[in-house]
Amino acid sequence: MSFYRVVAFAFLILAHVGLHAQTWPSRPLKLIVPFPPGGTGDLLGRLAAKEMETTLGQPVVVENRAGAGGLIGSDAVAKSPADGHTLVLSNVASHAIGPAVYPKMPYDAVKDFTHIGLIAGVPSGVAVAASSPYTSMDVLLAKARSAPGAVRFGSNGNGTSSHVKLAILNRAAKVDITHIPYKGSAPATVDLLGGQIDGLIAAVPDVGRNPLLRLVAITSDKRAARWPDVPTVAELGLAPMVASNWFGISGPTGIPAPIADRLNAALTAALNTPELTNRLRDLGAEPNRMTRADYTALVTSDFARWAAVAKSADIRVD
Repeated sequence: MSFYRVVAFAFLILAHVGLHAQTWPSRPLKLIVPFPPGGTGDLLGRLAAKEMETTLGQPVVVENRAGAGGLIGSDAVAKSPADGHTLVLSNVASHAIGPAVYPKMPYDAVKDFTHIGLIAGVPSGVAVAASSPYTSMDVLLAKARSAPGAVRFGSNGNGTSSHVKLAILNRAAKVDITHIPYKGSAPATVDLLGGQIDGLIAAVPDVGRNPLLRLVAITSDKRAARWPDVPTVAELGLAPMVASNWFGISGPTGIPAPIADRLNAALTAALNTPELTNRLRDLGAEPNRMTRADYTALVTSDFARWAAVAKSADIRVD
């Protein structure tokens, strides 16, 4: 093929992509939330989808496809057509911690996705029952040090964010808190209130708004406006625990740049609405307005961070 034919062919491709971007979206979009209904991720996904519809001019239909810590729904999107109509609520569990603890991953969390933008980073809370004797994190850790293994913490399941953060807590505080895995934060909370376990690390909206629970620490680098009396893990000398449960929007790799840019613009517009801004702050999070490059960099860096944590703590899920 001559040079001129190559150039002409390239222009034809660019014209086709540009035309496709102008006519997109041609039908309702699907946002797969890889978690059960009712949790923080589900709420954030639905809030963002609702507000993005105004800019996109098409419905954004949320579909819950839970399983394996977010891997099942995320894998479905990674293998879907890259036309910008199928998206996933990407998150720290499915795109950073999961790849770190599962030896056989069905997708590459960075290369197999077009990362669109961040919705919010939500801190975790360390919670105990309000009726428990653990009135502070110091009291809890004192008990853990005096009786290794006696303090029991639930998690959302093996290899989940709450499991890995408990491993970090054990190492940072030099304690031995026993890990009890559950299938989600809801059954763990039931047992926490029933006295079967002593504590739980979960996304702060899942535990901080429950009047039957007491927050003794939060994993952000500064105190949350919603819970100003709760100390951060950094204040308590547990800086390695500083982390957020971030949630964003991604699609399969190969989405044309003009379409990906329009998706990012729609998400940014959604994050500028008073309704979404106020709801995020009510959840203990500030809205983020990241570019696609910014969000890709966040996924990439957290992917590397949690891989190192899982390796050092020897956390693996078969």
